[in-house]
Amino acid sequence: MPSQRDIIEQWAARPGRHIVNLSGGKDSTALAIFLHDKIPQLEYVFCDTHKELPETYAYLDRLESFLQKKITKLNPERGFDHWLDIYGGMLPSAQVRWCTRKLKIEPFEAYIGNDLVWSYIGIRADEGRNGYISTKPNVHPVYPFKELGMTITDIEAILENSGLGLPEYYKWRQRSGCFFCFFQRTGEWIGLKEHHPDLFEQAKAYESERGGEHFYWRQRESLAELEKPERVAQIKREYAFRLEQERKRRPNRPLIELLGAVLDAEDDERGCDICHL
Repeated sequence: MPSQRDIIEQWAARPGRHIVNLSGGKDSTALAIFLHDKIPQLEYVFCDTHKELPETYAYLDRLESFLQKKITKLNPERGFDHWLDIYGGMLPSAQVRWCTRKLKIEPFEAYIGNDLVWSYIGIRADEGRNGYISTKPNVHPVYPFKELGMTITDIEAILENSGLGLPEYYKWRQRSGCFFCFFQRTGEWIGLKEHHPDLFEQAKAYESERGGEHFYWRQRESLAELEKPERVAQIKREYAFRLEQERKRRPNRPLIELLGAVLDAEDDERGCDICHL
C-alpha cells in the first residue's frame, strides 16, 4: 500500500494547474497548510463576495502570511451589490442561488479557463458530502483528507500547529460566506447581532428595503421579529439545552464538533458546498 508521501508525490507530478479554492473556513485553510510544502506549484484562490465577515478577511491575511504566497482574490470589482443591481434588486434565496453562481462558480471557472486543473477540495473523511464539483471537463477534483483518512481531529491539529487556529467566527458561527447568508441558523443570526450589530442592521436593511413584502432571509420570520428580546431569549435557551444534551451524549468530543451538532439540529437546509469548505 502506498504511503501518504507517495500518494501526495503522485498528485504533485500530474501535469496541469493545481488549485485550492479557499472559503475562509477551517477545512480549506487546513488543506492549504497541509499541502503548501508538498505541492509547491499550488495556486490559492478566494472568490470574494465583498460581503464576508471581517474575521474571514483577517483569517485569509494571516493564512497568506503563513503560506508566503499570494492568495488570488477574484471579483475585485463585481461583488454582491453589483449583481444585486443586475438582477433588478432580487435578493438570493435557497430557491434562487444566483449569489453562488455569479460570485463563486462563474468567477472560478473563468479564472481557470480551459486549462487542465486539479482542484483540491477540503472535504474530510468523516463527512458525507463531496463539495462543489465543476461540470467543466478540464477540472478534476482531488480529496486529500478523504483519501488519506483525515478527520476533524487532524484538521484541528493542523490549524493549531500552524499557529492560525480556528477562525474567530467559529465561536458563534459554523459556516463561512456572506454575513447575511440565508443558510444561517437562528443561533448564528443572534451571533451576528451580538458580534457585528452593524452588519446585522445591514442585513435587516436588505430584507426590508430590497426584499419586498414577503422576503425574509430566514424564510419563516423576519430579522425584525428574530431580534425581539423574547425571541432571542428563547433561541438562547434552546441552544444551551441542545449543547448540554450533546455534551452528555458525547462527552469526549471537541467543542467545535458539539457546537456544529447543536446548530445542525435545526431543520434548515444544508448550505452551499462551495461557500463553506
